[in-house]
Amino acid sequence: MKYHIIINSVKTVDALQNAWTNDDYIQLLNEFGLEDTDSSNTSELLELLFMAISDFDPEEAASILLNYKLSDVLNENQIEQISHEMLLDKISEEYADISLHHQLFNINQLLHKAYNGTFPNAKATIIEFEITPNKNVDKEVVLKAFDKTLAGSNVIKRLFSNQLAGKASFEEAEAIVWDLKSTGDTSYVLTTSEYWMSRDEFNDAEFDATVIEFEDDDEN
Repeated sequence: MKYHIIINSVKTVDALQNAWTNDDYIQLLNEFGLEDTDSSNTSELLELLFMAISDFDPEEAASILLNYKLSDVLNENQIEQISHEMLLDKISEEYADISLHHQLFNINQLLHKAYNGTFPNAKATIIEFEITPNKNVDKEVVLKAFDKTLAGSNVIKRLFSNQLAGKASFEEAEAIVWDLKSTGDTSYVLTTSEYWMSRDEFNDAEFDATVIEFEDDDEN
């Protein structure tokens, strides 16, 4: 399938809008020992949460947040290990299970701000683009289309060359692209980690790309 793509903007951010809800903040305040808050104002809740978090040891605070967000997929030992590693490395880029990178980013950045930079500062990339025809557009298709414009050193190109070329199944696309949202007839906004795609890796703002779908011989 052939597509025409126009990249309208590529932005680097250190936090994602709507990553946390007011309900999250209230529940986390309870986790950190501040119960029965009367506030429903987002900025006030966040300020209270930062104060509550800063009363804890950084590793302990990381463990509480990891338990809150990821206890359904991580065991106690994994949470303890990650809480140590988060202080040293960008765990949201380096953790082996890439399906957890999105949530690890949100946790890391909350801790980074609460502790004024004690935790590494990870970044996300937000890409606004148009694609025509608007047919069968999903995370996998967009990554295969972007392959045409991304620099040769890009980590997706290096790790998933067969998947991008349609020679292998590309289930990883679901975890690489954190969010893909339609904003118009042919326009989309894509969110991912700067680790996967950075602003300076885009060569062309407008280009054509041929996307080859993977065909599993076992299904024939």
